Amino acid sequence: MRILGAVLAGGRSSRFGSDKAAALIDGRPMLDWVIDALAPQVDEVIICGREAPGRICVADRPRPDLGPLGGLNAALHYAAANGFDAALSVPCDTPRLPADLRAQLGELGDGAVADGLPVVGLWPARLHSRLDNVLASDESRSMGAWAAQVGARRVVLRDLPANVNTRADLDRLTGGKAG
Repeated sequence: MRILGAVLAGGRSSRFGSDKAAALIDGRPMLDWVIDALAPQVDEVIICGREAPGRICVADRPRPDLGPLGGLNAALHYAAANGFDAALSVPCDTPRLPADLRAQLGELGDGAVADGLPVVGLWPARLHSRLDNVLASDESRSMGAWAAQVGARRVVLRDLPANVNTRADLDRLTGGKAG
């Protein structure tokens, strides 16, 4: 099975106060930490919702400002068009992903999401048309609602990755030594 790694990075970082994907951890952008943790677990990595020099980048679909589902939709379309069976989605603000995240999520089926952090998920590429329909409707645009709608399994990860939404979250993650 071919798995696409999709880093969802189209958010505004409003709670963080600046571009959190560019926030430095030990001198490296948070986005790079996420990519480095994801890359060994997938066949290819793309960045959804932003430009990143030297990386394959796709725009959120069908447009920006749809939250993580816009990035996931872009990833699913890219996966379907490029011969991938599934997309493993992660947000750009989880720099400490488990090295065995893909294995913990298990079999593909109708998808699997991390319990407590549904933006981390394994999604069949065939769901791209269904997500198009959701994004064109007035249905909820939450990742949790999407996961429930498609019947994705909730998986309790051994170590749920810390999600960095604020500078205080980053300080907790790094022991106050970000930068």
